[in-house]
Formats: sequence, C-alpha cells, structure tokens
Amino acid sequence: MSVDSVKRTPGGPRAELKRQAIVRAARELFLREGFGVGMDTIAAEAGVSKVTVYNHFGSKEALFTAVITDALDEPLAGESAAALEGLADAEDLRAALVEAARTWVHAVRTNDKVTALRNLVAAELHRFPELGEAWRHRGPDSHHPAVAGALRTLTEQGRLAIPDLHVAIIQFYGLLVFPHMLFSSYGMTIDEDLTDRLITTGIDMFLGHYGPQDA
Repeated sequence: MSVDSVKRTPGGPRAELKRQAIVRAARELFLREGFGVGMDTIAAEAGVSKVTVYNHFGSKEALFTAVITDALDEPLAGESAAALEGLADAEDLRAALVEAARTWVHAVRTNDKVTALRNLVAAELHRFPELGEAWRHRGPDSHHPAVAGALRTLTEQGRLAIPDLHVAIIQFYGLLVFPHMLFSSYGMTIDEDLTDRLITTGIDMFLGHYGPQDA
C-alpha cells in the first residue's frame, strides 16, 4: 500500500504528540532549507516514519498549511487570547481594548517565525504556486476564534454595533497588526512609540465607527 493511499488521520494523545513533532520539524526545515526539503528529511527530523507523516497530513502542501496555521495562531495564544476573552467583563472597554491590543501586537512583533514563513512563501511562489494558496487560506483573513469571539460577544452585549463581523475583523487586523506585517516584509520595524500611537488611535477609530451610536 502506498503512502498516498492512506486516508485515515491518526487520533489520540500519542498521535497528537507525533503531529506536533512533525509540525515543529517541518517548520524548522522549511525555514532552513525551503519548501523543496524532502518529506523523508522531515520525518527523520521529527523522529517518525515517512508513512506517519503522510498519515497525518497526506501531502507536503497540507503539512505546510499546518505549519502556517500553527505559526499564525502563536501570537493569539496565552496572554493575548486571555486579554481578548476578558473584554466581555471589562468596565472600561476602550482601556481594555488598548491593553489587549498591546499584548497582541507585541506577540506579533516578536514572532520572527511568522515573518520568516511569509518571506518563504514569497521566495518560493514562482516554483511552488500552491504555497500562495495555502497561505491565502490560512492567512489573517482566516481569523483566529479569539478575535471573532471577542467582537461577536461585545456586539451581542450591545457594547459594539457591528453589522458585518467579517469586515470588522479584517479592519481590526488592519488597524493593529497589518502595519507590522507589511513593514517587516521589507525588513523594516516600527518603533515602540509609533506602535503605541498606532494602537491607541486604531482603537479609537474602531470604536468611533463601531461604538453604539446615540439616538
């Protein structure tokens, strides 16, 4: 039986540990050697068989998508997710949004792996156009549940008035994290002072548009 014919995705705690090991190994090798690295090399780095890699992901493109998903979710894990989830209970929504945004943006600014993966897509796109498709499907447009959940809950509470959640989420990203992603793609950084000004004015712009309007 060829590895390409395997359809069942392994489950359970041990399988999840192997999956995580494969994703970690793949990320390091993709960044070090590019998308052309062989699946057998990834398997060896992860300490599993090549069949196991295919059992979990099916193809290199699917594995690369998983690597992207893992990297993009990192800035919205831990403190960032907790700060966003805590917005629903905040008495001062503006202050809470600013602090949550500072935590999130700091995580984005210090995550060099996401920047490196994005640069890898750009460098390899002419040889592997499927990478661009994988990035598109798992880029910031495919927003993290913590952001969507926070904005949805605030809308349900009547603290925000958002008629189109999808548009609002993209605008939220656009005001807070996209400037850093854009500048980093050119090898530039936004300093701390300008970062904070972008955050505070960005939150004010967002609330100015989506805050409940007086009758």
